[in-house]
This record gives sequence, structure tokens and C-alpha cells, in this order.
Amino acid sequence: MVALDKPLPYLNMTPMQVVTALVILILGWILTKVIVSSFKHGLRKTKLPELVVEFLAKFLSMMLYVTVILLAVRALGIGVGSVVLGISAVIGLILGFGMQDTLTNLAAGVWITALRPFDKGEYISVAGHSGSVHSVGVMATELLTPDNVLITIPNKLVWGSPIANYTRMPTRRVDVGVGVAYGTNLNRAVKIAMELMKGHPLVLDSPAPSVGITTLADSSINLQLRAWAKTEDYWTVKGDLTRGIYELYREEGIEIPFPQMDVHVREMSR
Repeated sequence: MVALDKPLPYLNMTPMQVVTALVILILGWILTKVIVSSFKHGLRKTKLPELVVEFLAKFLSMMLYVTVILLAVRALGIGVGSVVLGISAVIGLILGFGMQDTLTNLAAGVWITALRPFDKGEYISVAGHSGSVHSVGVMATELLTPDNVLITIPNKLVWGSPIANYTRMPTRRVDVGVGVAYGTNLNRAVKIAMELMKGHPLVLDSPAPSVGITTLADSSINLQLRAWAKTEDYWTVKGDLTRGIYELYREEGIEIPFPQMDVHVREMSR
């Protein structure tokens, strides 16, 4: 029978110490889950955004897991000071090899959470990617695209790039471009477009809708319908106006030309 207080062969620790360390790890893992869950539940009762709640919960979880590991190491009879010193040496080695991205991502995550250029669920474009904010972790930000693709971007790239937030403001301007043929009565074309926008139930009266003549292109005179709508109605209004202006111009005999090129062939005399 193995004595629980007798050191194991080749190891400077007893079976009791090993068992104690395992118990600390198991109980610590369970307690961490409970504490983090209660922490998140308490924060959700405040006015803090969901994005901040998740970030703080992940940060607390990481700190608690580190504490549990240090307690387990101490139960094995290993000096915690030496472990911390060893971890510091490893961190120094990592930084020496130019892998300081971990700390940079952590710092960027703190700034993102503190200044909140976006919140969970908002639709943004950053670092060449677009999607709804799924979460901001300690190291990376996750975006969910409309076709259900999860994109993970390191926090340092998010914080170091321009961020376009499409859903932060309560209203957005809906722009719909359309070209009409040269020779078209522009006043009539503009009037039809204005009536279409003013008659749409989701188009706001203020700011008032407008139509701009934007370009004298090669094959058409380009117009732009500009209507304001609530942000949540943006895509509905854009789709309705695009379909509506096409159908109205077709009914009214206003030509929407397609790009074309005239080629003149000249016969060379011999």
C-alpha cells in the first residue's frame, strides 16, 4: 500500500500533494464557471453593453484560471514565486523573438471595449471585412457575415484600422443610382423619382428626399435618388426604390440605356 505522505520515486512530491492539486484544479474549474456566470448575470442587470460584459467576463475567467493553476502548483510543493519567475522568463523570451502580438492584441481589446466604436450585433466594416459583431475576445474580434461565415480578426488589426459602423446611427441615407438616355426630359424623370420616394411609407419626410444629376456618362445621364430611412429599414427601402424606379420609367417610356459602343469600320483603298 502506497503511503500518501511518502514522496513518489523520482518526484519531490507525495501522492497526497498530487491528489490535492487535482482536487484544486477540478474545484477551481467548477468555481470559475460559477463565478464567471454570476458575474455576467450581475453585469447584465446594469446598463453596460453586452460587448463590455462579455469582454470583462472573459478577462475575469482568464485571471481565475491562472489563479487556480498557481494554487495547484503550490499544492504540489513548488514555490509559486519560482513559477511566476519562470513564466516571466518565457514571456521575455517570446517578446525577444518578436511575438509581442499577444500583449498588443490584449491592449487593443481593452481599448475597443472601453471606447466602444461598435457594440455586439452592430454591422461594421473593418480591416477589409464586413459583418455583424459577434464578440470581442481578449485577443480577437469575431464578425458574422450575412451568409453565416464567422470571421476572426486580431484586435490589433481592428483597433489599427478605420472602422465603418453602418448601424450605430438611427437613420441612414438610401442612394439608388439610375441612368436615363440622352434626350430624356430630365425634369419629368426627376419628378417621377421624387413622387416614388415621397409615396413610400418608410421614407422619412425629414431630411427631405432629393434627386441629383451626378454624371454625364458615355451612354447615359446618371441620376441618384437620395432618400432617408430608419437604419433598420435601409435594405427594404433600397430594394423597393430600385425596383420601383425601373418599373415606373418603363411604364412612362423613359429609356434606361445599357452601355454600348459604336464601331466604325473604314475600308482602306488599295
